[in-house]
Amino acid sequence: MSVEQTDLRALLERARGRSVLIVGDLMIDHFVIGRVDRISPEAPVPVVQFDHESYRLGGAANVAHNVAALGGAVEIAGLVGNDAEGTRLLADLRAAGIGTAAVIADLGRCTTRKLRVVTTRNQQVARIDYECDRAVEGELEETLVRKIRDAAARADAVLISDYQKGAVTRATAQAAIGAAKARGIPVLVDPKVAHIDHYAGASVVTPNHHEAEAVTLQRIRNSADARSRAACDSVLITRGEHGMWLLSTDGEFDLPADAREVSDVTGAGDTVIAALALGLAAGGSLKDAARLANRAAGLAVARFGPVAITAEDLAAAL
Repeated sequence: MSVEQTDLRALLERARGRSVLIVGDLMIDHFVIGRVDRISPEAPVPVVQFDHESYRLGGAANVAHNVAALGGAVEIAGLVGNDAEGTRLLADLRAAGIGTAAVIADLGRCTTRKLRVVTTRNQQVARIDYECDRAVEGELEETLVRKIRDAAARADAVLISDYQKGAVTRATAQAAIGAAKARGIPVLVDPKVAHIDHYAGASVVTPNHHEAEAVTLQRIRNSADARSRAACDSVLITRGEHGMWLLSTDGEFDLPADAREVSDVTGAGDTVIAALALGLAAGGSLKDAARLANRAAGLAVARFGPVAITAEDLAAAL
C-alpha cells in the first residue's frame, strides 16, 4: 500500500462522526422503469411497459445522503412543499440518519421531483420535472436564515448545494458563509452560474468545466480565473473524464480521473463535494480532501442514478 493510500484511509477514518451542515435545494429522484419492445402507433415514441419504480434522495438531499453514508453526522437546511412528496422526502432523510430540524415546509411550492422514465437497460426515455424555482423570500427566508445560523454553530463544515430551485438566495448563502467563517470552519459551494455573486467568502467552490467557463466568459485553461470571479479562497473544477483541477493556497494540482468504467454521471458532483467536505471537516488539506473526493467520484459514475457511496466502498477502493 502506497503512502498516499495510507494517508487517505487515515483521513477517511478521521472523518467518521464529523458534522456537516448542508444548505440547499432538496429533491426526490423518481425512476419509472420498464421494458421497450415497440414504437407507439400514435407518435414516433417508444412504448414503455411498466416494470417497477424507485425513489432516491436527490439534489442537496443526495449530498447529505453521501455525507451520512461516508460516516459523517449531517443536518440539512432547505425547503419542501406541503405535499406527499415532501412527506416522503423528510421520511427518507430521517431514515438515512439526517437531521431535518432546519427544513421548512413552504405552502406556496411543490416539493421538487425529477421523474425519469428509464428502460430496464438503463436508457433514459424522458424526464418530467415537478418544481417551483421561485426564490424564498419574506418571513420564510428569515426563518431559514435563522435555522442555518443555529445549525452552523454545531457543524465542523458547511456545504451549500445550489440547484437554483429557490432555497439558496444571497441572504441564505451569506448566512451560511458568515456563520462558518465566524467559527473558522470550511464552507464549500457547489455553484450555479446565475448565483456566483452569492458565494463571496467561501472556502472552495466546485464548478464543472462548463460552469467555470460560463462564469469567467472565457475558455478555462486553469482555475485562477474561476477563483478570482467567484471571490473565494480555492476552486476545484470537475472535468468529467479528464478528472479535476484544483487551485488552492498551496498551488495548482491536476487530479486525473479515477473511474474504471462510466455508467451514469448523475449525482457524481454531489459525491465529490460530500467527500471533499468530510475530508476538510476531518482536518485534511484541500489537496488530500480532493484526492479522496476523486476516488469517491470514480465509484459513483460506475453506478446508475444518484447513489450514496459508503465509507466501506471508499475504503476498499483506496
